[in-house]
Amino acid sequence: MKIYTGKLVFLLAMILFEVCSVRSDRVPYDYSANMECVKEPEKPLYGGGILKDLKDTEAAKGYAGGKKLLSEKCKSAPVKGSVLKVELKKDHHYALSAWLKLSKGAGDVRAVLVTPDGKFNTAGVIVTQSDCWTMLKGGATSYDAGKGDIFFETNVTAEVMAEGMALQPFSFDEWKDHRTESIKKERMKKVKITVEGADGKALADAEVKLERVAKGFPLGNAMTKEILDMPEYERWFTSRFQYATLENEMKWYSTEFHQNKEDYRVADKMVELAEKHNISLRGHNVFWDDQTEQMEWVSKLSVPQLKEAMAKRLKNVVTRYAGKVIHWDVVNENLHFSFFEGKLGKDASAEIFKDVAKLDDKPILFMNEFNTIEQPNDPAPLPTKYLAKLNKIREYPGNGGLKYGIGLESHFSTPNIPYMRGSLDTLAQAKVPIWLTEVDVAKCPKQVEHLEEVMREGFAHPAVKGIVLWGAWHAKGCYVMCLTDNNFKNLPVGDAIDKLLHEWKAGHSGKTDSKGVLEAELFHGEYNVTVKHNKLKDHCVQTVDLDSKAEAKIKAA
Repeated sequence: MKIYTGKLVFLLAMILFEVCSVRSDRVPYDYSANMECVKEPEKPLYGGGILKDLKDTEAAKGYAGGKKLLSEKCKSAPVKGSVLKVELKKDHHYALSAWLKLSKGAGDVRAVLVTPDGKFNTAGVIVTQSDCWTMLKGGATSYDAGKGDIFFETNVTAEVMAEGMALQPFSFDEWKDHRTESIKKERMKKVKITVEGADGKALADAEVKLERVAKGFPLGNAMTKEILDMPEYERWFTSRFQYATLENEMKWYSTEFHQNKEDYRVADKMVELAEKHNISLRGHNVFWDDQTEQMEWVSKLSVPQLKEAMAKRLKNVVTRYAGKVIHWDVVNENLHFSFFEGKLGKDASAEIFKDVAKLDDKPILFMNEFNTIEQPNDPAPLPTKYLAKLNKIREYPGNGGLKYGIGLESHFSTPNIPYMRGSLDTLAQAKVPIWLTEVDVAKCPKQVEHLEEVMREGFAHPAVKGIVLWGAWHAKGCYVMCLTDNNFKNLPVGDAIDKLLHEWKAGHSGKTDSKGVLEAELFHGEYNVTVKHNKLKDHCVQTVDLDSKAEAKIKAA
């Protein structure tokens, strides 16, 4: 029996050693990126990843030394020998990065990862040029094991050069581990609760329960005007969300559909409801740049008339809700559309940002755009183009000191999670808050799975400071994604959100030590602390702010 026990202990020790060895060998994710166009490229991330093992092959010779990837004579076909052959693993995310430039001019360069199933996956697209190197960061997922290819395409006639390429594989479990590590670092903290009795002495062996009641990571949802007339909708919404966006009710076409006939009554009532429930609101939006979303009368105005109408709209909506919104989507979707800049000139967006800040300097001012992280094949809102537009607005005279935010609508079909993370890494270089502002996922058999992946990826990323769902309820059907049915019973996607809400505000229960101290690791936020002890006539409840500090003292009388 002793021999058997010894063998069992040895076997368990070996298993533990193997598990620890595997974990210690896991490659941490590199969140770094570079938004600058530089004279000399940096070294490849991860030492090149699996590409470092290809450096002696014909296809990869010189990939880290200015390898020519595309012929100038053909802007879509790689030159002979420039397609990199790689061996891909089943169920792995691949992080791709490269420094790229063109032989002349400027244009878009697209990286493609062909997976063993024959699928051509766009792993990233950037705007690059001839006089400096630009970093592409993105990736794609392989669901099968086997041979794959990496190659590049461009929309201009020029040679494409690459340096510092890297392709790093991460198993799905490793990818989840990255999220867990980031969540612990960015969303949680170790806290110390000290409990004293009425006599000021430490209260040892006291039962302490911490329950989060406010603040913490912002997670909200879009709200519709139906909430004003339906108590069941109001109860369902306000029991879950402390952040909200009015889906349409603040937009220009909702408040002044007919010229000079403004009507803010619905929006005002919705703002009052939000204030009643201590819900923070995003202002959506001051202007929408889409030609098709303009009222007929606006489209017919002359330039002087348009300027007058815009000045009136801007003043009335911003001053009306000054102090009542935490954000403004200033010019909505101005990478895809250009109604105002087409009418008023290339600096129209920058001027509007400045004018909003003059009227209300407290909210963060956002460019709000779709497809920047969800659709790499849309050339209009690429991360590098988003940053270029944001920089133009920031550099406009008088705009340097404004408070900016990056608004990413996040309307997903099938998410490319590595591309999403790589794009967020790039956008994070602007050093301003990033919010996912209109999150939804198209209906499909994996809708719930896809939604949870997007939410977890956003929540875990260090640069993301808030998430708002675009699951506003309508009796006649939602925009894309309904969280609840018409009886306000959760649909599967609603259950998924409830699960995340519960998980991300989990509290803690325990007992104080001999010094009256309880230590715990908690999500940021305000907590109700309930203390029970046989020396107390009744249990004690106090609210403490563990969002901005990590220690609290409870006087239990």
